[in-house]
Amino acid sequence: MRDIFLKSYAKVNLFLKVGKKIKNKKLHNIQSIIFLINLNDEITIKKIKSLKDKFKFTGKFKKSVSKTNNSISKSLLLLRKKRFLENKTNYKITVKKNIPVFSGLGGGSSNAATIIKFFLKKDQINKKNINYFVKHLGSDLRLFFKYKKIYQKNLLVTKNFKSNHTFYFVLIYPFLKSSTKQIYLKLKKFDVIKNKTFYSKKSAKKLIGTLRQEKNSLEKIVISKFPVVKKILYELELIKNCQISRVTGSGSACFGLFLNKKDATSALRQIKRKFPKFWCVLCKTI
Repeated sequence: MRDIFLKSYAKVNLFLKVGKKIKNKKLHNIQSIIFLINLNDEITIKKIKSLKDKFKFTGKFKKSVSKTNNSISKSLLLLRKKRFLENKTNYKITVKKNIPVFSGLGGGSSNAATIIKFFLKKDQINKKNINYFVKHLGSDLRLFFKYKKIYQKNLLVTKNFKSNHTFYFVLIYPFLKSSTKQIYLKLKKFDVIKNKTFYSKKSAKKLIGTLRQEKNSLEKIVISKFPVVKKILYELELIKNCQISRVTGSGSACFGLFLNKKDATSALRQIKRKFPKFWCVLCKTI
């Protein structure tokens, strides 16, 4: 087996509503529009003659990942448990971590989904098997299996958000690890998750107008924990032609959304001057 190279993409929540916990699920109901972006971790898979799998993490954010207990090691364990993978065959998996960890950009879930999709046959990527992995690896895993642009109608239902729009994102990560579990524990007010339809064929401006009426329900909690996030969002709002500025997921990464590369590139320069010690990059939808 030759070395296999895979890209594991990050995600941005354009909005996020959080409802009460669903009975028997112990998880909150949520609603969101999520776009995958061209920021990605780089995964290399190699079959090895060894008694156990080997994991190596490189890149800027490698120090935040456990070498023995991570989303990829857990994925391989589950794949073998369900006999999708032979117990006698082991692999060396190297991950270059370009996506910040504990940032709300979904790096860990994306890594797991990328590995699972690689080892499963096409007919095995079905609702039953996806639910099995989601149960053990987290609900965000569901986002990375089928679509590049997703409307998450509720916790259990994701749909393809058909859109040809290319959006540009200036991402800022203040090197603050935001625990999803801890952020959710502090949430006291919950949204009513309605059976709402977001029309994906809207023009870019109409879609932006709709998104402006939405919010990230976790944003205030992230700001209360990390006050600098409020300053980041404020500075993004001041930039010319920034359409939306929000926290993605449970933070602490923030984004500014732009309709063209020129405006986004100019914004990135301004943000880097304001926050020279933070991680700042320009990305776009895939």
